[in-house]
Amino acid sequence: MKVSILNGPNLNMLGKRDPKQYGTDTLNDIEQLLIDSFPNHEMTFFQSNLEGELVEAIQSLMESDVDGVIANFGGYSHSSVAIRDALDLIEMPIVEVHLSNIHAREEFRERTLTGAVVAGIITGFGKQSYVLGVHALEKLVGED
Repeated sequence: MKVSILNGPNLNMLGKRDPKQYGTDTLNDIEQLLIDSFPNHEMTFFQSNLEGELVEAIQSLMESDVDGVIANFGGYSHSSVAIRDALDLIEMPIVEVHLSNIHAREEFRERTLTGAVVAGIITGFGKQSYVLGVHALEKLVGED
């Protein structure tokens, strides 16, 4: 299975940013966890702090042979109509993930604009949210 993992703003600061909320693992640590946990899957990783670059990355998936997407758009999950609209263009399964439990945080984080156009949201399990997201994709594409 080919999986694209997209990460948004500030996720490049994992390990330094609010370890109580996000843990001490870096984004590279999470990527390595996924590679080690799913050796038979081909994974591509992309992170940007720029909304337009994330939109372009999503749009590029329309012409790809990727089977599914794991997406953590960070703060853009709650505010970006542009990312939401780009996600709505692609027909493959998308699982949104969040390291922290967005429902146990500030009220503005409880709702995601992007969540309306994805297959499901996994939130609050730290780095395991990504692992659970890949398992969900396996079910959605019938490769479990």
